[in-house]
Amino acid sequence: MTLWSGRFSTSMDATLWDLSESYSFDHVLYHHDIMGTKAHVRGLHASGLLSEEELEQLMVTLDDIEAEFDRGVFVRSGSDEDIHMAIERRATELAGDVGAKIHTSRSRNDQVATTLRLFTRDALVQVATATLQLVRALHEVGERNPGAYLPGYTHLQRAQPVLLSHHLNAHAWSLLRDVDRLADNRDRMNVSPLGAGALAGTSLPIQPAFTAELLGFKEPFANSMDAVSDRDFVAETLFDIAMIGIHLSRMGEELVLWTSAEFSFATLGDDFTTGSSMLPQKKNSDVAELARGKAGRLVGNLTGLLVTLKGLPLSYNRDLQEDKEPLFDSLRNVLLVLAALAGTYHSLTFNATRAAEAADDPFLVAIDIAEKLVEEGVPFRQAHEEVGKLVGEAVSSHVSLRDVVEANERYARFVNLFETGTALQQRRSPGGSGPIAAPEQARRLHDAVEQLTRRLES
Repeated sequence: MTLWSGRFSTSMDATLWDLSESYSFDHVLYHHDIMGTKAHVRGLHASGLLSEEELEQLMVTLDDIEAEFDRGVFVRSGSDEDIHMAIERRATELAGDVGAKIHTSRSRNDQVATTLRLFTRDALVQVATATLQLVRALHEVGERNPGAYLPGYTHLQRAQPVLLSHHLNAHAWSLLRDVDRLADNRDRMNVSPLGAGALAGTSLPIQPAFTAELLGFKEPFANSMDAVSDRDFVAETLFDIAMIGIHLSRMGEELVLWTSAEFSFATLGDDFTTGSSMLPQKKNSDVAELARGKAGRLVGNLTGLLVTLKGLPLSYNRDLQEDKEPLFDSLRNVLLVLAALAGTYHSLTFNATRAAEAADDPFLVAIDIAEKLVEEGVPFRQAHEEVGKLVGEAVSSHVSLRDVVEANERYARFVNLFETGTALQQRRSPGGSGPIAAPEQARRLHDAVEQLTRRLES
């Protein structure tokens, strides 16, 4: 029997049931649904709709139901279409008529919206915390390899030498923006829908501000129709996760390149690589490829929900049930990738010698010669053209740029720029990739991590 059976003369067809039921995936919401229900019954008591004895009985009943879930012994009834119905049905079984009062002044519409906000609010902190762990792993690799440097690339062509720590910090800063977005999203979603009812509120004397405070929301809803129909917070969460996925995919692609024989900049620990079922010599960076591959799934979940939401009239529509599976899937997968990549970076061995050899490519000194000319008063565009001709001569003559510079009387004074590591030292501007700018960036990164950590804990 469903919770609305009074209106109907026949039971739901099996095909509609199979299409409608969501318990198979939304049962993971049990803790947050019970949390919201406890606040709701406290609100009913505060409004005079439940006696003290009824409140105590319901609170004990809800504790017992949560314990059944925690122990894995909760038994789903054939009529439990979703987790919300299951909990109410069980409360009525345990508490009788008092349990039947649990849904007073509440609809599944505001109940689901409240439960999902509570769940997502906690999940955002979980994802943000895991992201900060990856940031710390990136920092640890840089600390473990002081002074190590490699070529920085544009268009996947060698451009300028950069410290390894600087390169990894570039990923860290992008991840910190992700954490900042997650924190902003949490603040924005922190509005309670409880008390909105089906769409228009209720005639009963409830107190939405009271239950909002109990649940840690900053305020109750302002508009009941918006409260039950809003899934912006789910879409925003899926965007935040998709953006993290994009950043993780970029990191995965880089690890694939670095660990190839062609680059040989790094190797990963055996515990974060796989072999081949056919080729005995293979050591594959599958973890990086999976990080790259999951991005498409995360973007797909976001796109799917946006399409679902785009044509819905106010207020609640059953289409909104489609918000949960992409949310749960994205959360599960991004947490898996974040944890795996953090471990991967901890396992990484950086080939500093090979990377330095690539970074000391003489062509990477070209910009330094041009900037030395600028310091002497030569307009940059003229300096750029002069050095470009030197590069062209080296390429056409199949000789080193250093040899061309050393043999040219006008430029021979710059030959010292080709010494090992010298080009790296020239990157002195704030936020730049050289050793001089590194301590200030490290301080700013540390401060940003600490600030975001405190924000998440507040």
